Amino acid sequence: MKTIEDLLAGDVHGKTVLVRSDLNVPLDDERNITDDGRVRASVPTIKALSDAGAKVVVVAHLGRPKGAPEEKYSLTPVVSRLSELLGKDVAFAKDTVGESAKSVVAGLQDGDVALLENLRFNPGETSKDEKERGDFADQLAAFADAFVSDGFGVVHRKQASVYDVATRLPHYAGGLVGTEVEVLQRLTQNPERPYAVVLGGAKVADKLAVIENLMQTADRLLIGGGMAYTFLKAQGHEVGKSLLDEEKVDTCKKFLEDAKAKGVEIVLPIDTVVAPEFSADVDTLVVDSDEIPADMMGLDIGPKSRELFATKLRDCRTVFWNGPMGAFEMAPYAYGTEAVAQVLADITKEGALTVVGGGDSAAAVRQLGFADDQFGHISTGGGASLEYLEGKTLPGIEILDA
Repeated sequence: MKTIEDLLAGDVHGKTVLVRSDLNVPLDDERNITDDGRVRASVPTIKALSDAGAKVVVVAHLGRPKGAPEEKYSLTPVVSRLSELLGKDVAFAKDTVGESAKSVVAGLQDGDVALLENLRFNPGETSKDEKERGDFADQLAAFADAFVSDGFGVVHRKQASVYDVATRLPHYAGGLVGTEVEVLQRLTQNPERPYAVVLGGAKVADKLAVIENLMQTADRLLIGGGMAYTFLKAQGHEVGKSLLDEEKVDTCKKFLEDAKAKGVEIVLPIDTVVAPEFSADVDTLVVDSDEIPADMMGLDIGPKSRELFATKLRDCRTVFWNGPMGAFEMAPYAYGTEAVAQVLADITKEGALTVVGGGDSAAAVRQLGFADDQFGHISTGGGASLEYLEGKTLPGIEILDA
């Protein structure tokens, strides 16, 4: 796989480089960015190319528009933040490959940076029809002399700007993609032990394949968040009104049996913070996880579970974490997630490799006041990270090796 270092080793001065970044940031109701982590992670590659005198054309998506412009998904909020972080104005095209994009790209001087409007405003970006996708890729590729793939959060998608463009231009892995792959290889190829995986979030179904694959490599699986209740149900416990995937109870039961046979420790919450409804304004109660009242729902791991999880993590040399331990967005239910973040920050200081697996986990640690450098690595791609750990081939990585 060629990298941006290989590209920069040549002369990129005056050449146009198309960079696929991941700028899919969360926005509030006023369209203010609430977590700029992905924008900040994209800056080093863009800056390196700009500093070398390249004309940099950045492409990205935001949200899930249906192949047509929607104001709420415009990349407009990202332009100003990217400009601030780069310390220079970023030109913005109001379309993807139309007259605005052509004009903006044509007007670039050496070292300038432009951002095109949301790729997913064009149906060709995500089309399952190879010709339609290919036609869009042709139009994007026509802007540039080389392509740098730096949006790790989308490398598990076979999309025009991720896969097809790379077949049409000299292609290179950006610094962010290179780092993400290197970290994931450390998690899957002879990780330093003990190796623990912490999984949370709402749906157990989203994590079943990764649990199955990680049982071959991890020493411990710690399971919290909404997905824990399906495992507790598989143990025969009442889970009340908690999130439950009834169809996956038998699958979880088999996982528990398989883990025991393989000598992999599965750690579930031993106590739970419950409430009558999903609200910050109701009285909460801490109960043992095998005594959740039928009229209550679990919303966070309890204090005994927080200490148990911390104990199971303190001696680890490698930890991968994906998914919060509770409904961290509401203060009463953030303590479990905060406890996991704190112990990971502590063992990072002692030299452990700690990887926060993107998505809600990354948003949670920042919301709770932790700095990115308190962890070994904060991934920008939750879904891509999980698919890699499932053992799947990622199209956007595979094509870079071609």
